[in-house]
Amino acid sequence: LIVMEQCALEETVTYSYEAVNSIDWQTDSNIGIKAGEQITVEQSLYGLLVGSANEVATALAEHVSGSVEEFAKLMNERAEELGCVDSHFANANGIFDEDHYTSAYDMAQIARAFFSNDLLCKMSGTATYTIPRSATVSQELFISSKNQLLPGKPYAYADLVGSKTGYTSEARQTLVSCAQRDGMKLICVVMKEEAPAQFTDTVELFNYGFSSFHMINVADADS
Repeated sequence: LIVMEQCALEETVTYSYEAVNSIDWQTDSNIGIKAGEQITVEQSLYGLLVGSANEVATALAEHVSGSVEEFAKLMNERAEELGCVDSHFANANGIFDEDHYTSAYDMAQIARAFFSNDLLCKMSGTATYTIPRSATVSQELFISSKNQLLPGKPYAYADLVGSKTGYTSEARQTLVSCAQRDGMKLICVVMKEEAPAQFTDTVELFNYGFSSFHMINVADADS
């Protein structure tokens, strides 16, 4: 959300040695980009939202603020502006840190702003994305989402606007999603789940919301 608010999509992001080597390549989600390579902000956002790429989050933080520490301050300021009351962010990618935490309520506040941006909705509803080989990227990067709510996946949800997965061994499976039906948008936040319950519970909660509530114009409906 902050990157979309502060950057032009065509800006060039240079992947520093620190960003690329700040993660465990065996266990942390990544897109396989190498130190010194360059892609656009738009391509980076797809890498982040489709591929959950941790090195991309760090590179974008450096691009916006110069360092992860400064970007985390920006995250905390923006979260407070959005009405968050239980959050403190210590890094840009969510890799475990004792001082990095949030709540379902706060995730919903952030999601409300996130899913009001059409391009972020599109990106977070994309199942696969390819960054082509170029003068600044040594090999084609094919990115595939692990989000099972997306089209063609086992728990595909027809009314889905967008959705973002999360996982650490401490936080377990997390999922923040938005769906829209008959003019009503719902946001669902699921935390501390074991797969595939983050998907099945989200579907059940959306179905409950859409079957139990509907939008009306009070002026038309109230006598």
